[in-house]
Amino acid sequence: MNKFHDRKNLKTPFVVLSVGLLAIGLQGVRTLRAQSAQAANLSSDPRSDASLIAEYRRVEVASVSDALEQLYGKRMYMSHRMQPLFTTKFAGFARTVLLKKDEGNSDPNALNGMLTAIDEGSTDSVYVMEVEGGENIAGMGGLMGTAMAARGYAGAVIDGGVRDVAYLRKIGFPVYATGIVPSTSVHHYRFAGAQIPITCDGVTVHGGDIVAADSDGVVVVPRDDAEKVLALAQQMDFKEHSMYPVIEQTKSILEAVKQFGRL
Repeated sequence: MNKFHDRKNLKTPFVVLSVGLLAIGLQGVRTLRAQSAQAANLSSDPRSDASLIAEYRRVEVASVSDALEQLYGKRMYMSHRMQPLFTTKFAGFARTVLLKKDEGNSDPNALNGMLTAIDEGSTDSVYVMEVEGGENIAGMGGLMGTAMAARGYAGAVIDGGVRDVAYLRKIGFPVYATGIVPSTSVHHYRFAGAQIPITCDGVTVHGGDIVAADSDGVVVVPRDDAEKVLALAQQMDFKEHSMYPVIEQTKSILEAVKQFGRL
């Protein structure tokens, strides 16, 4: 009898220990589950900048322009004056630069800030420059284009002129500008700021806004609403591309518009 009771007493600590280990194990499982849930929540955050830009490169600029007009009720595209050096399509985040007139200045550092702004950009940047009254002044040329290309810029948009066009075409760096001129900004202009709001061909551009361009022109998308604009533009793209075969089959654009509500 005593031996029996002794065995029971020996088993009791073992049972308590086992229960304790089980409790610790369950707590560990709960912790892992909580961490997994937290990781899942983080992965469901808005898409990355690179992913967002990749989507903007797939959608048509005309659809982005229409989406912007529906959402904002105003023009957010650049005019017919803004022309590409060659057929291209790109999208990226605006790096804004402003040059102001300073005729006859002899300051060797007058334009250094413009060059620093280029060196501070990186992959998926779009150089967007306002050259004050610069229709006949080249805001950029081959040297600046080479630096941008080396740093992975998506392209450049210049409210002003561009030069060294043959070289820019040779290296395949996409530039939109309001004209081609052989002039220089040296001794005529001074750097007035980077990553500040500028007006490029009548459109306000803030540093970090999304700039998208293709054969139809250039549009500017406010960064805060980029996801909303993209979603609407994608819907418009889908409808329009779905309409082409309907028009071909029915030989009626009216029928396609009636069916899809897109023109």
